[in-house]
Amino acid sequence: MNPKKIVRKVVPKSAVTGLEKTYRGSRSQFWQAKYGYPVRKLKVIAITGTNGKTTTSSYVNSVLKAAGLKTAVYTTAYFEIAGEQMPNHTHMTVTSQASVQRFFAKARDAGVDWVIMEVTSMALHQGRVGGLKPEIGIVTNLTQDHLDYHKTMEKYATAKALLFTKYHAKQAILNGDDEWFDFFSKRAGDQQTIIGMAKQADLKLTQMTNSAHGSKFTALVHGKKVDFTTKLLGKFNVYNALCAVAVGAILDLDSKKIVAGVAELEAVPGRMEQIDEGQNFAVLVDFAYTPDALQNALETLRPLTSGKLRIVFGATGDRDKSKRKSMGEEVGKLADAIYLTDDETYTEDPKSIRDMVLEGIIAAKAQTKTAVIEDRLSAIKQAFSEAKKGDTVLLTGIGHENYRNMGGKKEPWDERDIARKLLR
Repeated sequence: MNPKKIVRKVVPKSAVTGLEKTYRGSRSQFWQAKYGYPVRKLKVIAITGTNGKTTTSSYVNSVLKAAGLKTAVYTTAYFEIAGEQMPNHTHMTVTSQASVQRFFAKARDAGVDWVIMEVTSMALHQGRVGGLKPEIGIVTNLTQDHLDYHKTMEKYATAKALLFTKYHAKQAILNGDDEWFDFFSKRAGDQQTIIGMAKQADLKLTQMTNSAHGSKFTALVHGKKVDFTTKLLGKFNVYNALCAVAVGAILDLDSKKIVAGVAELEAVPGRMEQIDEGQNFAVLVDFAYTPDALQNALETLRPLTSGKLRIVFGATGDRDKSKRKSMGEEVGKLADAIYLTDDETYTEDPKSIRDMVLEGIIAAKAQTKTAVIEDRLSAIKQAFSEAKKGDTVLLTGIGHENYRNMGGKKEPWDERDIARKLLR
């Protein structure tokens, strides 16, 4: 048996919690000291939220680089220091205390002006980002996820809010249109920039149009109307871009540089990434694995699709089971053709995962348009073979990752490459 599980069985829960905190605290101090407390010499923008962290990080990076600043970026999909980028193949955002301090040390040694960093609720709660004191803290949104760990939405939100209550981000950028806005606003400091269409928004979104080629939107920046274009699809990406615009406004960057930075971002790995091999239907690969993310992706693609909207998806094993039915319901309501398959099973029974998602599909009365295909490759092949001119096929859940954990074993899997090969 796992030593951790043995300890949890024989030691009272309160004592285990205390031991964990002490252990993590001492390890944090060790790794900070080993690398010379690097974060003390860095200016950090920390980004949390359920969805959009990687894309928002990429927008912020693009805006800062357009303004001539040197950056370092730490995300779920990739790492970058002074323009040198490498993929993150760990399937984790904040992998360990050691990796974080090592990254900070490299960023310090490279002489970057700003570090842009995704931080998850668990990383904040477990103290994996020791020494962090962000200049700017961003919360993109909050929807159901990770309740296997946090148990309740309130505890999940409280863990996210540690960005302000424990790590003391000096300035906050908050989504005024998110239902958890008030919760975060009460816990952030006095320096808050609110984005969105809400009445209280400081950086107000006044106009937005979406197309198959991206979005155009207008926002009031320092009271002046500024027009933006982005190559990324969807309303949710406009909100991600607005967070980057807010960063630019806080740092008093030239508005032309901010506009250029938003426009220059071509794509984010595995985030509504378009796969074009000359086929007469659209194919996109997206990381969406929560009910809200699936809803956003499908609602974005619906008006852009003249034919049928098809989706290949599943749920991840050994993760929040409570969201699976909701995932099925959202997909059932919004897609025209559903190919329910395996995502990553980890150590859980694949059929039990699919059955939980299928409950939601049945609740949405969508079982007649659903094919349950255990093998993911076969599911993608069937979706492509049935797609007609004007259709859209959305492949969700794997995104940028280059392997899947199936039954506790890693198997090579790059969804984007697989899609390209099949389309050819």
